[in-house]
Amino acid sequence: MNRFARAGLVAVTLALTQSAVNVAFAATENLPPLHRQGAVTYLSGGIGSDQSAALKDVMHQYPLVLEFAGKSNQGNEYLADVPVHITDMNGTTILNATAQGPFMLASLPAGRYRISASYDGKTQQRVVDITPSGHTQTLFLWPAGSNGGTS
Repeated sequence: MNRFARAGLVAVTLALTQSAVNVAFAATENLPPLHRQGAVTYLSGGIGSDQSAALKDVMHQYPLVLEFAGKSNQGNEYLADVPVHITDMNGTTILNATAQGPFMLASLPAGRYRISASYDGKTQQRVVDITPSGHTQTLFLWPAGSNGGTS
């Protein structure tokens, strides 16, 4: 390879690297703030297309992804301000927070957890297993006009 071809290859490599850095930075700057509660770090949000896209880009990095939506006459609508309570199977609180948008991404250690989420006076629960190398995504979908209660 002559020096002109090498220079071209270096220029293309630098351009691709710069492009990847710009994309990564753009996604990072649109993420909601990272929170910490005890040993758990989490992100919560997804309001607006930029923040939603940024969260979807990093979901694979978190062992637990929660999604919140409600049925309406127009279809499913994303929800915000959803209180979330996560306990281990002994009942010890691991995370007690309010989702600031339709997504909550949490770094939980491996184990089995009970998740309670409430919206409009209605609570739903799920039991999830987090594995050391796994990724669990759970949807909480509230029916339109439901009478409440726990499902």
